[in-house]
Amino acid sequence: MNAHPGEQVKNVRCTRDTLRVDLLDGRSIIVPLAWYPRLLHATTQQRSNWKIAGGGYGIHRPDVDEDLSVEGLLRGLPAPRAAARALAHAT
Repeated sequence: MNAHPGEQVKNVRCTRDTLRVDLLDGRSIIVPLAWYPRLLHATTQQRSNWKIAGGGYGIHRPDVDEDLSVEGLLRGLPAPRAAARALAHAT
């Protein structure tokens, strides 16, 4: 997937259950926090401490050592550990 300028991060917010990433092109990506165990178990303050990374195409949360890419979010990819755990429970 090739990154496009409009796919850069504008804002990031978390609710109790979801992660929402607003992009410069007006789209919003909303995914379950359960996909990202580090964020799921983080405090509200830790979730709120984020920085734009990767030239605008990523999000870094230093308090929980979590890095997410817009590309992964657009593809609907959970964190590798969460995906493996979900697969194990499905079989």
